[in-house]
Amino acid sequence: MGQERIDSTSENSYGNSEEDHKIDKPSLFWFLTEGTRATIEYGFNVPFNLFNSHANSGDGHPVLVLPGFMASDFSTRPLRRFLDKCGYSSYGWELGRNYGSEQFLEDLIIKIEQLYLDHKQKISLIGWSLGGIYARQIAKERPHLVRQIITMGSPFKALHKPNNAKWIHKLITNGQGIDVVDPELIADIPLPAPVPTTAIYSKQDGIVPWNACIEQEDDMHQNIEVTGSHLGLGVNNTVLDIIANRLKYSKENWVHYNHEEIAEKHFGFCST
Repeated sequence: MGQERIDSTSENSYGNSEEDHKIDKPSLFWFLTEGTRATIEYGFNVPFNLFNSHANSGDGHPVLVLPGFMASDFSTRPLRRFLDKCGYSSYGWELGRNYGSEQFLEDLIIKIEQLYLDHKQKISLIGWSLGGIYARQIAKERPHLVRQIITMGSPFKALHKPNNAKWIHKLITNGQGIDVVDPELIADIPLPAPVPTTAIYSKQDGIVPWNACIEQEDDMHQNIEVTGSHLGLGVNNTVLDIIANRLKYSKENWVHYNHEEIAEKHFGFCST
């Protein structure tokens, strides 16, 4: 279906490498402390938003924000408010709770086609966890409509590997999990999208393996490590700083994020 794709048949790329085989489920400690850490991150986010240094810095282009597994637009509301204050036109996905349905992909492609018609501009996609997997697939199908992708804790590199959300997916699919998903889609998910991509991940992620959330880096794909929880990525101040920085770029002028551009502040620190 896609008009432009990055393909790879190398055994050392995209899901078949030795590094991929080392991907393990996040530790029980990080999993059990997810809620507490996310609450702390939300608390630090309140003053951050009151003194938003990125206010009105955006160019107004549309940004579609996709929630994680079992989440809805409610979970991305703080992030979308931040984007609006920055000067962008943010949109929720408006598909209710994210149950991981393949039909959502078709619905989202229709949505970005309409957004492009409405704005006459390419759309930036921000995906949290499973939402990032949708974002990457949308960009593979409609690369000419997508300005860039930002993923936050999205385990696209090894969706089949153990994680602490897999049991929920099995519950709502009668125990089948990803076995009910089109095998061709599963095989395609680790492949990179042909648009500028920033993969944000945390080694303290208690839901998905951090090393399943990273791209194979090149001139157009970059990984950025932050400190924080999985559930708090959407309100993590460092993540918001990175997003505000990345959205200024398009394919024509895209460069890798410079860790020295944004000072470490509040809760969460960028790694070098």
